Amino acid sequence: MTAYRADPAILSLGEDMFAAVTPAAFPETVIRFRNDRAAAEVGLDHLNDVEWARHFGRFEALPDNLRVPLALAYHGHQFRSYNPDIGDGRGFLFAQLRDGDGRLMDLGTKGTGRTPFSRTGDGRLTLKGGVREILATEMLEALGVETSRTFSIIETGEALTRGDEPSPTRSAAMVRLSHSHIRYGSFQRLAYRKDAVTMERLTDYCLAHLAGMSDVPDRYAALMDYAVSGAARLAASYRAAGFVHGVLNTDNINITGESFDYGPWRFAPRWDDGFTAAYFDQFGLYSFGRQAEALQWNVHQLALALRTVAEADSLIPALKSFPDRYEAALAAALLTRLGIQAQDQENDTRLARAWEAALAASEIEPDRAFFDWRGGTRRRDHAAYETPAFHAFAALATDYSAVPGATDHEYWSNDAPCSMLIEEMEALWAPIAEDDDWAPLESKIDVIRRMGEAHEGLRVPDDQR
Repeated sequence: MTAYRADPAILSLGEDMFAAVTPAAFPETVIRFRNDRAAAEVGLDHLNDVEWARHFGRFEALPDNLRVPLALAYHGHQFRSYNPDIGDGRGFLFAQLRDGDGRLMDLGTKGTGRTPFSRTGDGRLTLKGGVREILATEMLEALGVETSRTFSIIETGEALTRGDEPSPTRSAAMVRLSHSHIRYGSFQRLAYRKDAVTMERLTDYCLAHLAGMSDVPDRYAALMDYAVSGAARLAASYRAAGFVHGVLNTDNINITGESFDYGPWRFAPRWDDGFTAAYFDQFGLYSFGRQAEALQWNVHQLALALRTVAEADSLIPALKSFPDRYEAALAAALLTRLGIQAQDQENDTRLARAWEAALAASEIEPDRAFFDWRGGTRRRDHAAYETPAFHAFAALATDYSAVPGATDHEYWSNDAPCSMLIEEMEALWAPIAEDDDWAPLESKIDVIRRMGEAHEGLRVPDDQR
């Protein structure tokens, strides 16, 4: 059992990094989702529903934690256009605490009212947006992606007007549990302001509280290396999951490499590099096949921000390592999802490329293919597998062994894999919108978590990152 351990370390950064805010006063606080599994990891699973709603709907401070919520300040490139006029516009950092492994975790919000950074926004979140975030984070967690966790969704009783969905629509306050909310854009803001003192303080905060480093010979080189490693791993995990985030702006990239903030996400119906998630991504900047490129571009922007306080020569080695780190992480992630034991980098990369070529040459859904080839051999028949590309993969895979117990879980005996294409997301929302029926969503979450049990150990081991 994990004990609750408050640690509001963010205060050490100084008031220039955030603004104290007052949460919105909502007409209602109806609990729609509470992630007791995540709550148990930070010692908050003991809260009853009244206490839960008080803390995560009314935002009464947790014991010994932040006394008032803090909206974090940052800048960022949005579709590669620099914007100095952003920050937490409809959310805030509510609390910081340690999990059972000693990691510093943030409880941050979305849809909890206006802040000094809201501009013309109303600071609210639709209930459908909250449901979408539940499904994204549950799926990604089950597939081994390092992601924020949807911690709480509370319906707030307000009617919102939105241009991209039927209005008025229901509203929600969301809380997410994540390993930091420090973004690349946090560093960009300090570079923009030429604030070397706070840049040094923020770097030390990230190294000490997030990366577990202290007394490093070059703080900025160490941070750059940490960020590049996390970005390469994140890009690889997205691809292995068949996932498109949709908005990989520098203000949406966590310094820890943990994925968060899900808007127009999609899981790819085919292994199509041109597949996009956001209707407004008209040029495919953040398409399925360009996410690694996007994250590499982003770490270069982080380096440019650090360049205001560091020598370029100290940052370049980490930047140059991104392609190799990404390729190694992708091979490891694909083999891990397939349930195949890794061998050496050269052969693993060859096998991973053969698998991607087979997927790209077919119309089969990626989830179906990973499911059918779990363990490295074909377990089910499908016309798509009778192709030269799949035969080439199968020939290479004969030299590999399955991970022990790769298909032991009952999940692998199902007729079909657990997937989350956009059509199913809409189908899960419909009964909520029409009849306030949450049972299909709750059942789907159970199925997703059983899939996660079947993929236990899916995250790439540290020595392969």
